Amino acid sequence: MQVLEIERDLLFQTYRRLRIYVKYGEGVYLVDFDGRRYLDMIAGIGVNALGYGNDRVKRAILDQVEKYIHLSNLFVQEPQLELADLLLKISGYKKVFFTNSGTEAIETAIKLTRKWGKKFGKNEIVAFSNSFHGRTMGALSLMDKIKYRDGYEPFLPEIYIAKYNDVEDIEKKVNHRTAGVFLEFVQGEGGIIPADERFVQKIFELREKFNFLVVADEIQSGLWRTGTFFAFEHYGVKPDVVALAKPLGGGLPLGAVLGNERVADVFTLGTHGSTFGGNPVACSAGCAVIKEIQNGIIDNVKEIGNYLRERLLKLKDKHGEIVKNIRGIGLMIGVELSTECFNIVDRLIEKGVIVNCTSNNVIRLLPPLIIEKEHVDLFIEKFDEVLNEIKQQSLRS
Repeated sequence: MQVLEIERDLLFQTYRRLRIYVKYGEGVYLVDFDGRRYLDMIAGIGVNALGYGNDRVKRAILDQVEKYIHLSNLFVQEPQLELADLLLKISGYKKVFFTNSGTEAIETAIKLTRKWGKKFGKNEIVAFSNSFHGRTMGALSLMDKIKYRDGYEPFLPEIYIAKYNDVEDIEKKVNHRTAGVFLEFVQGEGGIIPADERFVQKIFELREKFNFLVVADEIQSGLWRTGTFFAFEHYGVKPDVVALAKPLGGGLPLGAVLGNERVADVFTLGTHGSTFGGNPVACSAGCAVIKEIQNGIIDNVKEIGNYLRERLLKLKDKHGEIVKNIRGIGLMIGVELSTECFNIVDRLIEKGVIVNCTSNNVIRLLPPLIIEKEHVDLFIEKFDEVLNEIKQQSLRS
């Protein structure tokens, strides 16, 4: 029996699996059981910022495993303190709460927002169209995509969806009852769509007027993915609460919520918690990830991000009838196509390159932050081949 057939027999069918059976990862490549190497341009959907097999991360994990794997949050744990200190020093925030995932970070942020708002008689939350914040009921309540929400109703009350990048609509949606506004500064699952400068500025103007929290979902865009630690730094603003995850644990389950002075004292003993949140092994890996990225990789993100964009824009000039738009920041890039992209994903896999299709017609690129020009050139070469094949096929038909 083939691996995919076994998987269908054993697991709920919730994932569109790629037809690769991975044996191991090495740098920016995945290797299957036949020894074929695949250039990974999605890095575990933004998780494997350092690619595969980073020595510093492996060493941190093994060293912590030798001490203890789990204690429970009844104990103060050194890896949690070290990672919290790193995050707060880099970010300038006041407090941290550790979770197991991005979705849990969003749930924590919802609770934090509602509990903060209760003091002021505020309980409404505003989020945006085309966003993605996770799969739990709270996260789904912040979204409008039928694909993710259908059949799970009813959702949390007093949550309203405004149009993304629409200044007039956000002005209509917020008021004195608004406790918080949840925002992706670069929509990831929605097709790598950056927020407009004027839209962001309006949200922060309204925050001053109505006294609500701005909550940044930096789960996919954080930890230097866009060239800065947070994507919101490109806009010259600072939200009150930030949700982090994906690359934070170096491949282990780990998320975090950062809060400023406005929310630092909202959670008190027993009002929130997590059995596994802030697992010491994951936190040790997180410390290693941050230190490794700080050791010269940030500049690489900026340089290679610009190089990748330049090469893609040239490809757009050549294949303008298929490639409609190139957007994104740093190494978080979307290639919008005039056609659905699942077929292109399959064709690229056949050529040894792994990409991701999101929003039906956007090739999402989230490569490891250690990617080099030679890897970009290989991706462009194979992508060009696929686009040429599609054009030739179109001409024949």
